[in-house]
Amino acid sequence: MNRLRALIAEDEPILAFTLQQTLQRLWPEMQVCGVVDNGVSAVQEALAQRPDVLFLDIRMPGKTGIEAAQELAEDWPEQVPFPLVVFVTAYDEFALQAFEQAAADYVLKPVSDARLGKTVERLKARLQRHAERDAALERIVGQLRTLVPVESQQSEKLNIIRAAVGNQIRLIPVADVHYFEATDKYVNVVTADGESLIRTSLKELMPQLDGSRFWQIHRGTVVNVQCIQAAIRDESGKLSLRLRDRDAMLPVSRVYAHLFRQM
Repeated sequence: MNRLRALIAEDEPILAFTLQQTLQRLWPEMQVCGVVDNGVSAVQEALAQRPDVLFLDIRMPGKTGIEAAQELAEDWPEQVPFPLVVFVTAYDEFALQAFEQAAADYVLKPVSDARLGKTVERLKARLQRHAERDAALERIVGQLRTLVPVESQQSEKLNIIRAAVGNQIRLIPVADVHYFEATDKYVNVVTADGESLIRTSLKELMPQLDGSRFWQIHRGTVVNVQCIQAAIRDESGKLSLRLRDRDAMLPVSRVYAHLFRQM
């Protein structure tokens, strides 16, 4: 039987070292296959190492632990069991209610032997049950849905997008946008007339959009609901959207697939 492996993502070196040492002392059968200090490396190493357990600090450079978990949920290979995710956090007990309501575990900073010991026992029990391991991905997807930030309803909504096209500024009515697509430091604005880039991030743009009309379907894609013709599931179970008057199919991540369940 292959040895169980864990990956730790924690940007505070002392805490990362303490967590690693305590974990190895409480669970000697578990091999720590890597320690990284930012969210981007956490995603890269997790996809490369494919650990059994993933400890994610909530606040890290590059990506937060939640953002890293979301990206992994979207990109994880279909045939590989998803790791059990443990969030490492300094949140107080009130904030931790969101974690308690979902299946993913958490440890509170500073990490204590007693609390980590409970986490180890829970992880051991879940790893021993094949059905529990198979359901890990669905659990973290459900966890991520509870942690998606709710933007203030009082924020002013955009009516016009000002996008640069060559040496011109194009004024695009938001209602005409088919979808927004993140591209590095820019957002690609796609309409029936073509594509334009705006110098902003999707995270900054989202609060300015009408949430009843524009739905996030992937970490890098927000679609105009009125432009959707159909949601199509392929043989492997992956969901994509067909838009009216466009040939491109937009993939829907696992995190947002529940938006297209039959009513």
